[in-house]
Amino acid sequence: MNRVRFAPSPTGFLHIGGARTYIFNWLFARSTGGRTVLRIDDTDAERSSEESLRSILEGLAWLELPWDERHYQSGRKRMHREAAAALLAKGAAYRDFTPQDAAPQESSAGTRAAWLCNPGMRELSKEESDRRAASGERFVVRFRVPRERGNGVFFKDSIFKKQFRKFADIEDFALARANGDPTYHLASTVDDCDLGITHVIRGQDHLSNTYKHVLIFEALGRELPRFGHLPLLLGPDGSKLSKRKHGPIVSVTTYRDKGFLPSAFVNYLSLLGWSPKDNREVLSVDELVSLFKTDGVLRANAVVQFDESSAQNWADPKALWLNAQHLRSMPVEQLLPRVETEIKRCGWWTPEYEAGRRDRLTAVVDALRSRFTLTTDFALRGKAYFMDAFDLEAKAAANLDKQGAREGLRELGKRLEAVDDFSEQSVEAALRSLAAERGVKPGLLINGARAALTGQSVGPSAFKVFTLIGRERVLERLAGV
Repeated sequence: MNRVRFAPSPTGFLHIGGARTYIFNWLFARSTGGRTVLRIDDTDAERSSEESLRSILEGLAWLELPWDERHYQSGRKRMHREAAAALLAKGAAYRDFTPQDAAPQESSAGTRAAWLCNPGMRELSKEESDRRAASGERFVVRFRVPRERGNGVFFKDSIFKKQFRKFADIEDFALARANGDPTYHLASTVDDCDLGITHVIRGQDHLSNTYKHVLIFEALGRELPRFGHLPLLLGPDGSKLSKRKHGPIVSVTTYRDKGFLPSAFVNYLSLLGWSPKDNREVLSVDELVSLFKTDGVLRANAVVQFDESSAQNWADPKALWLNAQHLRSMPVEQLLPRVETEIKRCGWWTPEYEAGRRDRLTAVVDALRSRFTLTTDFALRGKAYFMDAFDLEAKAAANLDKQGAREGLRELGKRLEAVDDFSEQSVEAALRSLAAERGVKPGLLINGARAALTGQSVGPSAFKVFTLIGRERVLERLAGV
């Protein structure tokens, strides 16, 4: 059985690049009958926080793509220490007693040899190394990268194909810190082995790490997983999309709070660096599962378009378009709870929505969604359907101010009060009859009624609006124009 993992570090919010990585892992697992493992890489105690962990879990939960297992790396330290000891014992690693402030860096060609292996430490005898460690001298455990000239590390990437790096270009990287805690390289690899991960699908920025991980897998005598590295996500300026540079716009919870649907967001992120063979764009999660293949992942980096300075264009237009498509096509029963959440957040929820007028609420949502893009639009632009206090747009006000409009609407209200069957048909008949009697075009009363009832100049069918608002509120609003 295929097993994939998503391994976020709880040092910040869930980045949309991380969410895309999770989505690709999840789709691959589901499409092949495998399992998705969520592994929280929280071994960096200084930078990890409960707030970040909560944000990551909330973001992943919102995607509505459930993982099959969850593990915390911090609870596996004994296993990591045992692996470091095993690599020391077999000579695949060595102790480096160089004080931290004296450790060389790869700053120039003259220090390159020192950067690779800290001369004098790699060559220590086992007896000398054991003696210094037993005396309490602090040390870092480093991997002993082979130094055979011309040879190196090879692996096949499912996206970027054959990968090779010479040993001369890989330093003796750290496996364990001076306090015994594992580094990312050791902990990640050991956990992949223990959890039986068969496919490692992660961002292209991890490609350079993979050469080191291959060495650890081989030194531990374990079979390599299959690697696949995803192209990067870039901002409009061509730079790597990052939390530091682009701010909250790259946070998954920003999209949640702005009114995106999980299915649409998953659809959008799945198309950043991947496309189905038939080039379809509007896809349900089930369709994504049936179509997803790693050979459809592109090597080119994907660009996310947005304008942080504009309230209207804060998100990629493609993302907004996809959300509108999902908003229109999803079963209204599935959309209703999301709109309900928005109404409650604004404090507009009333007991009537729990009882006999629930059907009217459903009708309102169904009628309005064809004109909206986000679930927040139901609150921002649909207030008149839920509350009596609402704003009057300038163009709508102009329709009300036309000669004869207000008097005609007050008379229309009186006639509708006497109608037995309050329906679109009866409203239309009463309005047209009144217009004929007063010698005015029906449009005068139609546009005026829309303004009086909703505060807007456009919306659903004019006569549909009457039934969506309801007789009682219609009569009150027409009487008050």
